[in-house]
Amino acid sequence: MHRSDFAPALAAANRAAGSQQHPAGCLYVVATPIGNLADITLRALHLLSLADAVACEDTRRTAALLGAYGLAQKPLLALHQHNEMAAAQDVIARLQAGERVACVSDAGTPAVSDPGARLVAACRAAGLRVVPLPGASSVTTALSAAGIVDETAFVFAGFLPSRAQARHDAVQALAAEPRPVVLLEAPHRIGRLAQALAALGPRPVTVARELTKQFEQIHTLACDALADWLDEDAAQHQRGEFVLVLHPAPPPRHDAEDLRVLRLLLAELPLNRAVRLAAQVTGAARNALYAAALELRGDD
Repeated sequence: MHRSDFAPALAAANRAAGSQQHPAGCLYVVATPIGNLADITLRALHLLSLADAVACEDTRRTAALLGAYGLAQKPLLALHQHNEMAAAQDVIARLQAGERVACVSDAGTPAVSDPGARLVAACRAAGLRVVPLPGASSVTTALSAAGIVDETAFVFAGFLPSRAQARHDAVQALAAEPRPVVLLEAPHRIGRLAQALAALGPRPVTVARELTKQFEQIHTLACDALADWLDEDAAQHQRGEFVLVLHPAPPPRHDAEDLRVLRLLLAELPLNRAVRLAAQVTGAARNALYAAALELRGDD
């Protein structure tokens, strides 16, 4: 879109939010689009027009974003994972001088697998007010399209470790997770993540690629089929940023002998110790035995 396309939106934003209170001396944590420029909120546009400065992950990307909305004149402060604590002191000084500072990431909501959390903590420690402005989020966008029903909670795991063994261990820890799990991954690492997730076998995973963009793709398949799907059309399937939603693990089927051992141990030992010993004796997964122990004790 051309920046003139957003002139009516900026005017509408000022009408919609102009009467609201946006005090000076506050840090505003502002969600920005994850791909589609039209996903900016009216309140975010209004606040960005008011801000004295914008703390951002990549000044070039944010300059392009603000330019598209007709806000190219805003001073930009670099705030990324390598300088966040030092940059926070500059932001705090500006806030103490009465400025409004907006914090944005390259896309989506700051401080969620993106810089911003240390800045927020530093501002709060300094006694300064932090005001969040909700908006686009790749996490909830992917979940809404995954088609997982009757679930009241999910686990946000973000980026799994880059080292092979640590990534393998992280996947094993999620093997018995009864809630949906949201993962994030970059295109240059998605193949290695797919290989690790293959250990989960037929468990469904929804792959969301290039969310909200022209070539958006959302596909659900078995974990052990993900690597092959990526290789089918590597030029397309491995491009862009990824959000993956692991569907809940099926309820475990407990072996009768495993349950017998667990009952005997629960009669004599505290729950955690009984589960640990039962796992050592039977070889069953500790997470599954823990869930079974809760059921045997009648816990919720």
